[in-house]
Amino acid sequence: MADWLCDRGSLTARLKSASTDSFRVHVLYQGWGRPLESERRLLGMRRGGIAIVREVELICDGIPWVFARTLIPVRSLTGATRRLAHLGDRPLGEVLFADPTMERGVTEMAQLLPGHHLFSTATQHLSGARVVWGRRTLFHLARKPLLVNELFLPDIPESHP
Repeated sequence: MADWLCDRGSLTARLKSASTDSFRVHVLYQGWGRPLESERRLLGMRRGGIAIVREVELICDGIPWVFARTLIPVRSLTGATRRLAHLGDRPLGEVLFADPTMERGVTEMAQLLPGHHLFSTATQHLSGARVVWGRRTLFHLARKPLLVNELFLPDIPESHP
């Protein structure tokens, strides 16, 4: 998992390269919501603040390899960054890594176990998952923060160049 967790390039580009047949984004949920407490703190949001919450599966060769949860605070949805609210099934990574104003901030990595909110959400359609490795990265577009959580699901290959 270290190869996936430590890669600082576009996860979208790497997944497309690693899949032999196809890559697609399956949107599970997108709407207004409240971040988890740790997400709120990383984003510098006040208690009770809302954000767009986008949860997707990144599917390679017909199999979910990654669950991603993105949080975009209301204050980040102004000017050109408003387009982030209307991604549909377009990969966020394509937008982030094509934007010259993108700054990649701190990345945190963790092993998630059953009982953790994100573990439960990410694996609800899978059977037998006992542990999931993930990372979350604070990005800025035009100096506006957004948080991307990426959980690497059990069927992802161990590494890929």
